[in-house]
Amino acid sequence: MLNNRREEMTEEDRGTAKSQSEGKGRPTPKRRDQEAANRRPLISDDRKVARQQHREAVAEERARMRRALDTGEEKYLPPRDKGPQRRFARDYVDARWGLGEWLIIGVLVFLGLSFVPTPTMQMASTIGMLAFVFLVIFEGFWVGHQVKKRLEAKFGEMEPGTRWYAAMRSTQMRRMRLPKPQVKRGQFPS
Repeated sequence: MLNNRREEMTEEDRGTAKSQSEGKGRPTPKRRDQEAANRRPLISDDRKVARQQHREAVAEERARMRRALDTGEEKYLPPRDKGPQRRFARDYVDARWGLGEWLIIGVLVFLGLSFVPTPTMQMASTIGMLAFVFLVIFEGFWVGHQVKKRLEAKFGEMEPGTRWYAAMRSTQMRRMRLPKPQVKRGQFPS
C-alpha cells in the first residue's frame, strides 16, 4: 500500500516537494560552530559588577511591583492578585463595610480589657473577644459565598482560591490592603 503511494507521486510532485524544502540559501552551521558562537560565561568575570547588576535588576522589579500594588496595574501585580476574577473580588470587598476590617483593633481592645483586675471584666472581655472573632469568621464565609455567587453569574466559572482571597482581604484594614483599593465604598462592581 505504501509502495503504491510512492509510485503515484510523479516527477512534478517530487520537484515541488524539493523546492518547498529549499529556501535557506546557506548551509546549516556545524554544531560546534553554533555552540562556540553561543558560548559565554555563566557568571561575569567581575563578580562585584555581576552582583551589583543583579541587585539593581531585583530592586527595579520590586519597584515595578510596588507601583503596581499602589496603582492596580495588572501587568506587574504578583501572580496572587492577577486576573479579572481577582480584581472583581478585590473591588467587591473594597466597596463594602465589614467587621473584619476592625479585627485587629477589636482584639487589642478586648485584650486591654482583659488586664482589668476584676474577674467579671476579664471573663466578659474573653467572651466578647471570642464572639467578635467568631463573627469575623462567619463574615469571611459569607463574603466568600457572595463573591462566588457574583463571579459565577458574571464569568460562569470561578477560579480556585478566589473565595479565600476575598475572605482574607475582608479581614484587613482598608488602608493596609495591597493592592490598594481602586473603588470607593458603595461602588460595587457590576
